[in-house]
Amino acid sequence: MRIGIDLGGTKIEVIALSDDGTELFRKRVPTPRGSYEETLSAIKGLVDDAERETGQTGTVGLGIPGTISPFSHKVKNANSVWLNGQPLDKDLCLLLGREVRIANDANCMTVSEATDGAGEGSAVVLALILGTGCGSGIVINGKPHNGGNGIGGEWGHNELPWMDEEEKEVARTKQCYCGRYGCIEQFISGTGLCDDYERRSGNRLKGDEIVALSEQGDEIAEQSLQAYERRLAKALSAYVNVLDPDVIVFAGGVCNIDRLYTNVPKLMPNYIFGREFHTPIRKALHGDSSGVRGAAWLWPLAQEK
Repeated sequence: MRIGIDLGGTKIEVIALSDDGTELFRKRVPTPRGSYEETLSAIKGLVDDAERETGQTGTVGLGIPGTISPFSHKVKNANSVWLNGQPLDKDLCLLLGREVRIANDANCMTVSEATDGAGEGSAVVLALILGTGCGSGIVINGKPHNGGNGIGGEWGHNELPWMDEEEKEVARTKQCYCGRYGCIEQFISGTGLCDDYERRSGNRLKGDEIVALSEQGDEIAEQSLQAYERRLAKALSAYVNVLDPDVIVFAGGVCNIDRLYTNVPKLMPNYIFGREFHTPIRKALHGDSSGVRGAAWLWPLAQEK
């Protein structure tokens, strides 16, 4: 049995999979925000629950919103900032009494979609998480690309390319949690969509509420969605100009906005070198489960290395 855990900013989810990928157990609990010790305890509790309910002992893989530095061996770049600087893998190994394999949550999601999801059968899979934050993962021939510095796929903390005047003003006045200004994450995360609508309207709404208003003919909501689509096309085009993947997968809450799959590909040639874009963009097959499933699949992938 393989146990996967997705450590998110608002929830921690566990899944237990059989060797053929059949789901045996699943549970979510709120993330104890701000407390490293309580986060460790919550993870252990979920592993204990999975093993008690299934009557089996499993390997454990964990997806985190950051990465383990290959040099300091501590968490870095996590937007769940209480994890940063902590020896998470070492502490969990001691707490659970076994090896725990940890990867960036976007890489876990991409592994899942490349293994048996929307990217199955493709050699180079690029998957984007568009949620509270935004990130990406790259899988090449079935294996995640982590990079020598452990930051493979950390696309959300590059500057948004080809900024217009409105975007430059946002970049000047709003600092990203990473300490820089103008990060892609500030524009094309779900949070970025909500921020844009609030700037235009003075009201704070959720992403699905903005979409619903647009469908009812609300002009401000439509402006926000069109701006979001344009910014996503810019940011993604810069990525494609470098990587040129075989397939692109959208995951996270924003991936459920169906118009993206029609509108974004139409905008991409405006920014692609050569003005041609025919790469398929697909919704994550496993939806919100992609990250936690990919964490479980870290074990067979690691054994193949």
